[in-house]
Amino acid sequence: MARPHKRFVCQACGSVSSRWQGQCADCSEWNTIVEEAPSTAATPFQAKHNLQGGGRAIEMIGLDSEVKLPDRMTTGIAELDRAMGGGFVEASATLFAGDPGIGKSTLLLQAAARLALAGRGVAYVSGEEAADQVRLRARRLGLGAAPVRLAAATSTRDILTTLSMGPPPALLVIDSIQTMHSDLIEGAPGTVSQVRASAQELIRFAKERGTAVVLVGHVTKDGSIAGPRVLEHMVDTVLSFEGERSHQYRILRAVKNRFGGTDEIGVFAMDEEGLSEVANPSALFLTHREEGVTGATVFPALEGTRPVLVEIQALVVRLASGATPRRSVVGWDSGRLAMVLAVLEARCGLSFSSAEVYLNVAGGYRVQDPAADLAVAAALVSALSERPVPADAVAFGEIALSGEVRPVAHAALRCKEAGKLGFERALAPASVGKDAGPLRVSGFKTLGALVDHLLGRG
Repeated sequence: MARPHKRFVCQACGSVSSRWQGQCADCSEWNTIVEEAPSTAATPFQAKHNLQGGGRAIEMIGLDSEVKLPDRMTTGIAELDRAMGGGFVEASATLFAGDPGIGKSTLLLQAAARLALAGRGVAYVSGEEAADQVRLRARRLGLGAAPVRLAAATSTRDILTTLSMGPPPALLVIDSIQTMHSDLIEGAPGTVSQVRASAQELIRFAKERGTAVVLVGHVTKDGSIAGPRVLEHMVDTVLSFEGERSHQYRILRAVKNRFGGTDEIGVFAMDEEGLSEVANPSALFLTHREEGVTGATVFPALEGTRPVLVEIQALVVRLASGATPRRSVVGWDSGRLAMVLAVLEARCGLSFSSAEVYLNVAGGYRVQDPAADLAVAAALVSALSERPVPADAVAFGEIALSGEVRPVAHAALRCKEAGKLGFERALAPASVGKDAGPLRVSGFKTLGALVDHLLGRG
C-alpha cells in the first residue's frame, strides 16, 4: 500500500505545500502552516481514466431557455434589503463579515426576528454565545417575543440533523462559521479545512432544502475576511459591515452578489435599541457645520444609486525649515492625496513641501469615489490660503495629472441631493453644464482655474 503524502495548509491563505515551514511563501504569514489529513479525492490520472467508477450524464440547456427570477424574503429593514438587492434569496448562501463588536449579530437578530414575526420559519445557531446570552440581547432589543428557534451549537452534523427532523427553516443564521466544526475531517474549529468543510455542508443543505443560510464571518487586522479565500467563492453573496466603534453610523456593503448589484449600501446608526435605519445619510454626515471655517468642503459622494453628502476637512501646518513634513489621511486613499498635492504644486504653483497636511472625512466615512479629487483640492487650497470655501457650495470632479478637471458620472443626481439640503452652487467640471439641476454651476476645465476662483484671482 502506498504511503499517504503529507499535506501542509496555511491557515491564513489556504496555500498547500508538501512540507512544513515557518513562513508561508504565498502570504508571508508566520506560524500559520498546519499539517492536515491527506485528501481522498481522485487524482487527475484516476479521474481521466475513470478508475473510481463511472459518472452520470448531465443535462445541457441553451442560453435562450426561460429563467425564473429567484424568490426573495424581505426583512422589513429597508437598508438591509437595499444592500442585498431586495432581501434574502431562497436556497442561497450569504457571508456576513465585519469587525468584532460592529453589530453583526445585532443586525441579523433583528432581521431574523422580523422574518419570524412575519410567519417565516427562522433558526438562529450561535457558536460563540450561550442561548441565554442571545435571549437577553433579544429582550434588550424588544424582540423577546419573536418565534425564533434558537440553539447554541458548534457541530455541523448536529445542526443539520436537528434541522432535518422537521420542516426546513426559511432562514438559518450561523454565528459564526469560524466556530463550526465537521467530524468528517480532522482539525480544530477555525482552521482552513474545518471552515471550508463546514461551509460546504451548510451550503449543500441550503441548496437542497431551499433555506437561505447566513454565515457570520470574522475579519483580519487588515480588514479582509478571515479563513480561506475559497469561502467567498462558495457563497452567493458577501456582505461587509463597516464602521468605527467610536462613531454612531454603520455601513453595509455588498462585496459580491450573484442575484443583484454590488453598488448599493445600507446605512445604520447604533443606539440603545439596536441598529436603526438612516434614511437620509447626508444629514448624518453634515451635522454641526459652521460657516466661515477654512479647509472644509462638502462632497456629494455616490454609493450605487444613492448620493451621500460628506464633509472633507483639510489642515495645512507650516513647519520650520529642515523639518520633515507629515501626511496623514483618514477616510481617503493616501496615494490619491499625494497625487492631488503633486498636481497642485506642479500645475498650480502652490507649495506644500514645507507643510504638514492632514485630511479627514467627517463622521468616519470612507470615500472611494474618484470624483472626490476636486473637493479635496478645494479643501487643501482653502486651508493653505486661509480662505473658506463658500458655505453654499459643493465640489466634485476628477483631476488628471495634466491638471485637467475631468467629468464624472451622475452629476445631476449629486446636485439634486445637494439641492435638497439647501446648497445652491456646485464647483464642478466645465462639462456639467445644465446637468446640475437646481444648482448654479461654476465649471472649471483645469485645476488652476479652480485655484484662481478660490483665491479671488478671477
